[in-house]
Amino acid sequence: MDEIWVIGGGLAGSEAAWQIAEHGGRARLFEMRPTVGTPAHQTSRLGELVCSNSFKSDIDGSAPQQLKWELRRCRSLLMSIADQVRVPAGAALAVDRERFSAQITEKLQRHPSIVIERREVTEIPRGCIAIIATGPLTSPALSRYIGELTGENALYFYDAISPIVEAESIDWSRVFRLSRYGKHAAGPEFESGAPRPAMAEGFKPAQAAVEGKNGTVCTPAGENDDYVNCPMNRDEYLRFYQELIQAESVPIKDFEKAMYFEACLPIEELARRGIETLRFGPMRPVGLRDPRTGEIPYAVVQLRQENLPADAFNLVGFQNHLKYGEQQRIFRLIPGLENAEFIRLGQIHRNTFVNAPRLLNRYLQLRKRPEIYFAGQICGVEGYVESMATGLVAGWNSFRSLLGTEAIDFPRSTAIGSLLHYVSAADAENFQPMNINFGLLPPAQAHGRRETRRARQIEAAREAMTLFLAEIQMSCEKMG
Repeated sequence: MDEIWVIGGGLAGSEAAWQIAEHGGRARLFEMRPTVGTPAHQTSRLGELVCSNSFKSDIDGSAPQQLKWELRRCRSLLMSIADQVRVPAGAALAVDRERFSAQITEKLQRHPSIVIERREVTEIPRGCIAIIATGPLTSPALSRYIGELTGENALYFYDAISPIVEAESIDWSRVFRLSRYGKHAAGPEFESGAPRPAMAEGFKPAQAAVEGKNGTVCTPAGENDDYVNCPMNRDEYLRFYQELIQAESVPIKDFEKAMYFEACLPIEELARRGIETLRFGPMRPVGLRDPRTGEIPYAVVQLRQENLPADAFNLVGFQNHLKYGEQQRIFRLIPGLENAEFIRLGQIHRNTFVNAPRLLNRYLQLRKRPEIYFAGQICGVEGYVESMATGLVAGWNSFRSLLGTEAIDFPRSTAIGSLLHYVSAADAENFQPMNINFGLLPPAQAHGRRETRRARQIEAAREAMTLFLAEIQMSCEKMG
């Protein structure tokens, strides 16, 4: 078989298929939607984002930004598209999710070396080089096959998504625009060093002006005010908190145990840890001085722009598993959202992943069947950009396997190499999906303050990646 199967049309699968094709191979990309749906997806487009539209920090010197920097240097398709359709999000890279998935779908459909097949895959033929990138919503049939293939019981936790509100239903007289500490992410750089535009080409800030139903107006986002903030005083917070912890949740099935990922806890679960927990978490007011009063509110709910027209905003950190009626009732207690119209309400879904340290090597190959690769959240990484990175790695290495050449070994000191090291060498007895962070990178050699040590980690990662790409220049040229 002279083509590589890529199973799953999410972020990892889309990136993998593109890299295979750009290297000179042929990819057959299987996506079961719309033939078979999932509890969270709303469209049949490739690369659909079902949770947040944020790709996390894009400030130079942060671990998430370093991973983005490496993907840009490796010519990641999805990072390139994300940069083109970015929307205001302070220090973060956030995207217009509809344009993001639409561009991915168009690019892959038009590539002459990619065939997209809309059907569910339930097993992989012997001798077929394949990448399993089915993500957190792997179908039950394929999950059973993976269990039989690996001899492992599937691990899982519950992942939740945040509500989205219509901009015109927000009471703009009760909210204020401001990024925390006034931070604003600079746009990424082209390989030539020339700065990219901070937003997508053609984006005009005036598009962010929306007249609400009550006559109030959402003013355009400025340099440091990408977030909309709903301030609460003490009484408003206490009332919201009491209603939240008493709200009725959707029951979890009796035969499944709730195993929430710590970094994505439903807000009601977080609230039950204590009355102050939200004020030190998603509702923390620090760095958000209300320009109208000159004071820092008791608590703040932040809204982040969801798309380029700025007619929708999502509630940051408000993923939940409450019944829909409860969500509408309780979230309308938030100042400015009293008459909110919800485009999407929060929900929860099962997230499947394999015990990667027990099953996979650092090239993302299944040890007992090395012609099979895993990529994306199913291989034990958490996050959009992390999924792209593993898709890129699986795409590069699966094509080299087809050619019979040696796999590419990313340097341990890079962010990509550190992710691969984690999923292949972490403690298998206590394995949980992980976002990129400084703790995964090798310790810095520099002495002094934490900022200095982290700067040295970034410096070492960039030096290693630059040298690494120079050494495999021929492979990179095939991608271009």
